[in-house]
Amino acid sequence: MNPILEVINDAISFYNEYVGGYLILILLVPTGIYFTVKYKFLQVTHFRHAIRLVSGKYSTKEETGDVSHFKALTTALSGTVGTGNIVGVSLAIYFGGPGAIFWLWVTGFFGMMIKMVECTLAQIYRKVNDDGSISGGPMYYIEIGLKDKLGRFAKPMALIFAGAGALCALGTGNMAQANSISDVLLTSYNIPVLATGVVLGLLVLLIIVGGLKRIANITATLVPFMAVLYFISAVIVVAAHWRDIPSAFSLIITSAFTPTAATGGFIGSTFIMTLVFGVRRGLFSNEAGQGSAPMAHAAAKTGHPMREGFVASLEPLVDTLIICTLTAFVVVITGAWKSGIKGVGMTVQGFQEGMGRVGLDGIATHVVALGLLLFAFSTIIAWSYYGSRVIQYLFTDKAIKPYYVVFALFTFFGAIWGIDIVWNFVDMVITFMSIPNLIALLLLAPVMTKEVKRYNEFLKQEKLSKGK
Repeated sequence: MNPILEVINDAISFYNEYVGGYLILILLVPTGIYFTVKYKFLQVTHFRHAIRLVSGKYSTKEETGDVSHFKALTTALSGTVGTGNIVGVSLAIYFGGPGAIFWLWVTGFFGMMIKMVECTLAQIYRKVNDDGSISGGPMYYIEIGLKDKLGRFAKPMALIFAGAGALCALGTGNMAQANSISDVLLTSYNIPVLATGVVLGLLVLLIIVGGLKRIANITATLVPFMAVLYFISAVIVVAAHWRDIPSAFSLIITSAFTPTAATGGFIGSTFIMTLVFGVRRGLFSNEAGQGSAPMAHAAAKTGHPMREGFVASLEPLVDTLIICTLTAFVVVITGAWKSGIKGVGMTVQGFQEGMGRVGLDGIATHVVALGLLLFAFSTIIAWSYYGSRVIQYLFTDKAIKPYYVVFALFTFFGAIWGIDIVWNFVDMVITFMSIPNLIALLLLAPVMTKEVKRYNEFLKQEKLSKGK
């Protein structure tokens, strides 16, 4: 690694290990627990209602917004279903052992409630632009919603979030994804990273200049297709090892609370490593509390803010509790976690061994490569939208087009840089977004409480009017 990049990487690693990682632990899961208990497990009790909302059951043409519930969900999902589901899970196990998956589950479950809160608030405080389009997200509910509580400090806090959001768009949603794409194409097909970087950067630029509606149309097609493809492939592997499922599950649970001993190529882990990497990769996977998804959900067509909150709560379920779990079982159940391979190679090995049992080992590499390519690419274009919202907030509409060019350049840089500095940068900028956002959610709890009561009353009146 270049000496300058090495110094930067060491500084970022120090921050992640001794500052950012612990701040996230202190704020993220406790916030999820607080809202889950306060609102009596709404992510569970109203799960069926959330499904009906996504299906368009309550949608009308008269509602204000840019996209439907479904397209808002798929756009946000495309921003979360990415390398975290394939590479992130493997990295969590590489550093924290199988027990990291338990803490990833914990983050996902309570993340459902956090997503509900932040996306409801995004709807409440969203802004209708002069051209009729919608802008929303944490920067708006921080500036407007916290003005009375924080006074003149509300705007600086919103600016900090927006600045971190711009960095995160370039890092989390762009460089990390491009890096994983170039890595898997080089590993699987020997395609040079430079070629990948150039083609990927140009393709991204061509798509994102079309704005949210073009992005939403693309993600509405890509997300269901890629999720089904990956789901079926992973289920084949798990089904081929069905006798090992109980032992794999037991290993994940026991390893979550006890140090994991070195075995095979695995160097071992401590309890704190297991906890930190499980929570960190869980946050990277579903982005609950990070404040990115509210920017997409703020643009959804609805007359009731709480409805979009319920829709948003499904993201961690699909992303973390289903897709990440399948990847984890593929890696653990096949023994690939002991290989000592870092990154996507561990997942590839798991699929090769698992699908080999049913004579499909020849397509295993293609499944992972195609899944990662689609996951990561859709994440890049979704995050280009998130970045455009914070850039608009920071510098007005005039800065959006130059930002698109910069975004495409960072796609190129992510594809050609080494994996360590990219992922360390990602973990750092995630904390810069998450910390002010989580603080804002806690401070705005009274607003959320009023909305929950208002919507529950609305549902009661609706049932009475229908004679149910």
